[in-house]
Amino acid sequence: MSAHALPRIAIYGAGSVGGYLGARLHENARITCIGRRRVIDAWRIHGGLDWSDLQGGHEHVATRDLELQVNPFAAAKAHLVLVTVKSSATETVAQELAGVLAPGVPVVSFQNGLHNAAILREALPGHPVLAGMVPFNVLQRVPGDFHQGSGGELMVEAHESLAAFLPIFEASGLPMQARHDMPAVLAAKLLLNLNNALNALADVPLKEELSQRDWRRCLALAQREALDVFAAADIQPAKLTPLPPQWLPRVLEMPDAWFRRLASRLLAIDPVARSSMWEDLERGRPTEVDVINGEVVRLAGEHRVPAPVNARLAALVHEAEQSRRAWNAQELLADLQHASAA
Repeated sequence: MSAHALPRIAIYGAGSVGGYLGARLHENARITCIGRRRVIDAWRIHGGLDWSDLQGGHEHVATRDLELQVNPFAAAKAHLVLVTVKSSATETVAQELAGVLAPGVPVVSFQNGLHNAAILREALPGHPVLAGMVPFNVLQRVPGDFHQGSGGELMVEAHESLAAFLPIFEASGLPMQARHDMPAVLAAKLLLNLNNALNALADVPLKEELSQRDWRRCLALAQREALDVFAAADIQPAKLTPLPPQWLPRVLEMPDAWFRRLASRLLAIDPVARSSMWEDLERGRPTEVDVINGEVVRLAGEHRVPAPVNARLAALVHEAEQSRRAWNAQELLADLQHASAA
């Protein structure tokens, strides 16, 4: 198939996930990445995009093989739009896309949080707006260099408008599961993302953090609290790992040797992977803690149940946005246990 016959995919959001998806998809689609000028300029200086993964795959994608843009009008000819911006920018992006997209173009939200697709849907009534989920970690080591450090397959809300695009993702090494239970999938992803705050506060790679029982006990406190809140809100998270979500806190609390044995079967993760929240703190950017731990707190308030552990984690991350501090596991565990008991 000639390059001109390939479908056009616009990726709105020049961050770790957006850059990685663009680099992986470029051989099977004409890719337009839309982002802030400083980021797009940095990618151009880098000479394009590099991607690598935990299986050893890697590739350099030259600038000439991508369209790197700062203007949302670059999405005007897209046949599919992937939104990968931070949740705080969703409303702005929705309004910008509303003025430029051709009628009926599907839009997929590959974002953290539970409500981004709904925000996009309200502004784009003439388009199929579908919730998506990225299960794996992507670290941008330097501007334009992206590494997938953990496993899992993309998931997206099932819809007929995506039929022509699923083979493109498959051919690009990014198989995408069409799901009919995306609210449950997003809830399960949020449960796993509660570790983002802990990894940011720990200031160590994910594998190192999760190898220590006290860090896992911190995560178990946050997850157990979130599961109680989900139960009060009548939300049943999907099963994204071989274990039911309700078992995860108990597994996290296992002794290190037992956990290592079991974890190797649950999730592939390499030694350099870190959370996106860690990357935000490292680069001096606002985090998404309010749509992750903060979402648990919001739901708890709505249903009149306590969520002191996630409230404390959200507060600590906001403090870290102003003044960075690396916690050790024992100190943070004691702090969260105190918050839980108060």
